[in-house]
Amino acid sequence: MFIIGAHLSASKGYTAMLNQAVEIGANTFQFFTRNPRGGKAKDIDENDVSAFLSLMKENGFNTILAHAPYTLNLCSANPDTRQFAIDTFKDDLMRMEYTPNQLYNFHPGSHTGQGADVGIKLISDALNTILTPNMTTTVLLETMAGKGSEVGRSFEELSEIIDRVELKDKIGVCLDTCHVNDAGYDIVNNLDAVLDSFDKVIGLDRLKAIHLNDSKNPLASHKDRHEKIGEGFIGVAAFERIINHPALKDLPFFLETPNELDGWAKEISLLKSFRK
Repeated sequence: MFIIGAHLSASKGYTAMLNQAVEIGANTFQFFTRNPRGGKAKDIDENDVSAFLSLMKENGFNTILAHAPYTLNLCSANPDTRQFAIDTFKDDLMRMEYTPNQLYNFHPGSHTGQGADVGIKLISDALNTILTPNMTTTVLLETMAGKGSEVGRSFEELSEIIDRVELKDKIGVCLDTCHVNDAGYDIVNNLDAVLDSFDKVIGLDRLKAIHLNDSKNPLASHKDRHEKIGEGFIGVAAFERIINHPALKDLPFFLETPNELDGWAKEISLLKSFRK
């Protein structure tokens, strides 16, 4: 089953997002848990959630992906910023239990001049505070492009975080195609080699989701600027190989391309036509 969707607005609730996903030909979706720049989350509407869970079964939606706000920084030099991130993270995971056994993705953070080693320790220490044995959500570290002081610019940095996490069964990785391209991983010409490296360093069993984005910038640019599928430096042919690769084809794919609903619908249709 080809699991593909886009990043939808949660402002009108879960059922509205599912209906939008169906409208564009998707069978999954991603959403922000709250304003992407932070702030208080909208109260959970239990009636909406109940209806949504029923609709998931009716429409064959097995997986959805929540995305943490961009402002969360578990490895900031500012302790108040770190505490805000921890508190928000905990609140998000509590809310995720309304839709159990799903995925929650976050950007590892920026070490803000402290160095990657310090950042890695702060992130893993925070996760050891946040994750609990009884939670059903799998938390995903996202591969990053390496701009500024971002942590997670390499598979090795993500692996170091995971190695320090106590509840390893609660942690996974989301691979972003734009980010890994911009970080220097050649998924256009050497996809097999990149995935072999991922497997050796992290383990493909930890890979739980793919962000499908073309890139406005060339390999190893460390820029992180998403582009529509086929209109950037990654190109259509590479995406055909990615969605059909034996190690990836059964994972959920999420579009974060600079589009509205009609644009995502066209991209989903295009990618479905490539599926073998």
